[in-house]
Amino acid sequence: MIDLGIEFEKKPNEYNSLVLAYIGDTLYDLYVRSRNIAQHPGMDANKLHRTAIKFVCAHGQSEAVKYIEEHLTEQELAAYKRGRNTKSYTVPKNADVGEYRRATGFEALLGWLYVGGQTERLEELARMSYDAILKAQNN
Repeated sequence: MIDLGIEFEKKPNEYNSLVLAYIGDTLYDLYVRSRNIAQHPGMDANKLHRTAIKFVCAHGQSEAVKYIEEHLTEQELAAYKRGRNTKSYTVPKNADVGEYRRATGFEALLGWLYVGGQTERLEELARMSYDAILKAQNN
């Protein structure tokens, strides 16, 4: 995963979960788009975008969490649950509240790992999530 060399003033647990989800969403989107380009080098941008949406939408992320949850450490699970349980003021029109909360927890977990400098673990969970969604789509 990308390391921008940015040092954060606070520890991951000191950030609001929605702030962690904010950066986690971007990190997962970058992972998905990068992997799509690597796997489909001849695909045009529009098709790449339509493919990526299946992975970065609330439904896809919610499904991914169901797979990776059993692989999370105690601290990672706590970061996920903190994000999942955070009160959000909006819900997208294409997801139910449960899916949206699980997706927010997933994004918060990725942000928590990134801010904490755990980029190898972030990449591992992003890979596991992507693979789980891909497998679910092919079934």
